[in-house]
Amino acid sequence: MTVYLCAVDVGTLSARAGVFDTAGRMLSRAVAEIIVHDAPGQRAEYASDQIWQAVCAATRDAVAQAGVEPGQIRALGFDATCSLVLRDRQGAPLALGPDGRDTIAWYDHRAHDEALICTATGHRLIDHLGGAMSPEMQTPKLLWLKRHRPDLWAQLGSARDLADHLTRRATGCPAASACSLATKWPYLPEHDGWQRDFLAQIGLEDLCDRAALPDPATPVGQSVGALSPQAAADLGLAPGTPVAAGMIDAYAGALGTLGLKPDTAPDQRLTLIAGTSNCIMAITTRPLFARGIWGPSLGTVLPGHWTSEGGQSAAGAALDYVLDSWPLTELETRPDHSAVLARIAVLLAEHGPALGREIDVLPDFNGNRSPLSDPTARAVISGLGLERSFDALCTLYWRTAVALALGVRQIIEHLNGPDPAGNRPAETLAIAGGLARTTILKQLFADVTGLKILRSEAEDTVLLGTAIAASVAGGVQPDLASAARAMTELATVLTPDPARRAAFDRDYAVMLRLQAQRAELAVLKAPR
Repeated sequence: MTVYLCAVDVGTLSARAGVFDTAGRMLSRAVAEIIVHDAPGQRAEYASDQIWQAVCAATRDAVAQAGVEPGQIRALGFDATCSLVLRDRQGAPLALGPDGRDTIAWYDHRAHDEALICTATGHRLIDHLGGAMSPEMQTPKLLWLKRHRPDLWAQLGSARDLADHLTRRATGCPAASACSLATKWPYLPEHDGWQRDFLAQIGLEDLCDRAALPDPATPVGQSVGALSPQAAADLGLAPGTPVAAGMIDAYAGALGTLGLKPDTAPDQRLTLIAGTSNCIMAITTRPLFARGIWGPSLGTVLPGHWTSEGGQSAAGAALDYVLDSWPLTELETRPDHSAVLARIAVLLAEHGPALGREIDVLPDFNGNRSPLSDPTARAVISGLGLERSFDALCTLYWRTAVALALGVRQIIEHLNGPDPAGNRPAETLAIAGGLARTTILKQLFADVTGLKILRSEAEDTVLLGTAIAASVAGGVQPDLASAARAMTELATVLTPDPARRAAFDRDYAVMLRLQAQRAELAVLKAPR
């Protein structure tokens, strides 16, 4: 019997499911909306039950589209954003808000003060987070819960990364993956796992017991258990199907591009996952510590390898903001990304790198995750006029995209800087995600970073990475490295243009000055 793999990816606004053959070819892909509730104070919440409903709808649709029988699905994998799911002692949603809201979104920054408390400990865990705890991590969010909602803390029975919650919902097994624990929790596998002395320092000494956190973590590619009859009925799959340990979405994307690199590649393998946010992933043979970079974390993509992560909290979200906030006349309709990018291609043919050079942008609408580790940073747009034309919108959109690429360059320079561990700098950047599907933006990243851009044949590299993990959990492939080589295929290599690179060097120098000026202004505006 021919067998297939099912992968599910839960992003910021939707759940996506895909069915793959064992060579990594995607037969089908289905999408279902998930509902996020944004609130003042940089808060955002989900209802995990609604997420599960979306996951089930997308999975059933993908299997139907593929035309395969449920019993032909050899294994199932989940990846998700690092949102935090909270349940009570009876397994019901912990009532963060109305409508069953029990999940704090990954980009929620309510725990800013708690993150500062974590950083102030100076614990070795902080060295693995680029020198500062981010409010996007799970520890400060849980500390916020204990400090500000003691009523809910008293009811807490389980806390899980969203991907781990989904595997638990699918199997009933309370496992947590090495990918999520070592990247978003106070868990260092090379230092005996849970950092209980750190938790005691910040007043969370009861976390592991209260949240029923497992130890040890389940390795990437290992099965956490079999699909339960109820979950199988919900998903439209066969009971007993092996379910792989969950993954953080960007880490699944890194796994999905791993096979694009030759075996002779340098010690550092770089991947850009470009979507609502940008994640720049470095997989290294030795631990890489860099200021403003999350990691190194051990075994979070490949066993025995380290992963470091730089990020931009608003990437595609920044471009969405530019489109949504542009003033319209009564006769205009709001254009979509495709229309804007098509017009940008025409304008670039006419103006080249000089297009919009009077405009400079710092696209930190939701803080600067890397390399500044400043969640309070905000965007800056310099050089705007009063134009309201479509071309003016396209120019601002382009310059915002340029700014995002410049930020990626800055992060990569931190990753490629002097490294005491001796990792050799990367020469290529694999790229994945919706933000980088157009040739214009892929070429932009090549020209700005000076790296060759590798693009996979896969339409959805994050889903492919999750399918690769599922293939190992289901016994289709012997290990993750073999699976990545067997299931990925290089489509294109884009080479940077030296002339355009020189033009973007000017923009990079301006960006660094703007960052410095913004920091100076923040000092002047600080309360006294």
